[in-house]
Amino acid sequence: MNNKLAIALSVVFHPLIITTYLFALLFLLSPDLVGVSAFELPALGSLLLLLFLNTFIAPTLIIYYFQKMGVISSLHVDDLAERKLPYLACVIVYALATYLFGWQLQPIGELAPQISVILGSVTVSLILVMGISLFWKISAHATSIGGIVGMLSGLMMRFDEAVLFIPLLITILLGGWLLSARLQLNAHNPPQILGGFVCGILVSSMTVYFFF
Repeated sequence: MNNKLAIALSVVFHPLIITTYLFALLFLLSPDLVGVSAFELPALGSLLLLLFLNTFIAPTLIIYYFQKMGVISSLHVDDLAERKLPYLACVIVYALATYLFGWQLQPIGELAPQISVILGSVTVSLILVMGISLFWKISAHATSIGGIVGMLSGLMMRFDEAVLFIPLLITILLGGWLLSARLQLNAHNPPQILGGFVCGILVSSMTVYFFF
């Protein structure tokens, strides 16, 4: 794998955009599991857009302004010492999004409480990554892709959702390429990749087990 492809994979599957991909997949293939089966297509599109704005655009803009103000040296935030504030900002944004979709936006909170559960799961993962990053450079990319693998496999097994099997296999394949890309770019070493992947799987699978 060359560096250009590795960079492209790292950008296309950035941890912050992974949440939108997960919701898009579940809305399309398993709307019953996330409580949106009663929503018509335009409403689903608007809901997905709102999730995208809250979970990707908002934290990305904050990180961009951090870079403009000199708080961080790069939008990739590769320096371990610079990761504390961006991660804290992302945790706050995701926590607010969890509260917004779970308790403030009605009838979404009543009809589709699973949305806030998933957002809460991502928030917990971010908190863990932030805490671990205080002393060790765990891979956020690996945590996010591990989160999708854990969520899809957990939902598939618990609710016998065979329709998620092929997306799960594709996610595992793409995850392998993504994690190889992170190694190619020397962004992380194998233990940091493995630690992030295991963290993501554990949080998301426990979320499915206890809250779905």
